[in-house]
Amino acid sequence: MNLRPHPGLDIPLVDTGAGDRTVLVLHGGAGPRGVEPIVEHFAPHARVLAPTHPGWAGTPRPDWFAGVDDLAVTYLDLLEDEEAHDVLVVASSFGGWVASEMAVRDRGARISRLVVLDGIGPDVEGHAISLPQPPPGAPGPDPADMAALRAYAGPRIADPKLLRRLARVRIPALLIWGEDDVVVPPEFGKAYAAAFADARFEVVAGAGHVPHVQAPAETFALIDEFTGRA
Repeated sequence: MNLRPHPGLDIPLVDTGAGDRTVLVLHGGAGPRGVEPIVEHFAPHARVLAPTHPGWAGTPRPDWFAGVDDLAVTYLDLLEDEEAHDVLVVASSFGGWVASEMAVRDRGARISRLVVLDGIGPDVEGHAISLPQPPPGAPGPDPADMAALRAYAGPRIADPKLLRRLARVRIPALLIWGEDDVVVPPEFGKAYAAAFADARFEVVAGAGHVPHVQAPAETFALIDEFTGRA
């Protein structure tokens, strides 16, 4: 299905599964395929909503829709329109930034728990974001997807105000990091987690920037324990 929150703005939305709880899944730079394991994990027992950010996977992005705040407000509106409460948000990489901005702005208290997987967003001193470059001849991220990421994220690919804002987020948060992440190392993740009022930080050995793909058993065990499904 497609959302149309504004004229000229269409957002593809996976709406699958069924259950008492709603899980919102937000993808990172790899696009919607990068979070398919998360959608598949939750769909048997929850309603899962997984939008494609405008600009990814060939979707149009209007020029005026150009900030992380645009995404955060749009997805909060989605939860309101769906009358969703007690929402678990699970977000990867760039999606973690969007999810964090949602939590900061969630005046309707629709989000109850937050899981961030190797998220970007805050400006952490000494840890500039380094988007990975594939080896010569190897497939890399879609250039159009990366252009969309930069349009939302800005030249620094970070928001220097975000860390201070996160102290206002009272919901429990779980931040999971791949031990070998070269985009945002675990030290970045520790600073990210420390900015929340109630956050737990976990490192997954043998994983990089997408632990739910590279070490799914360990990653989902942490998530299930955090959400009470262990």
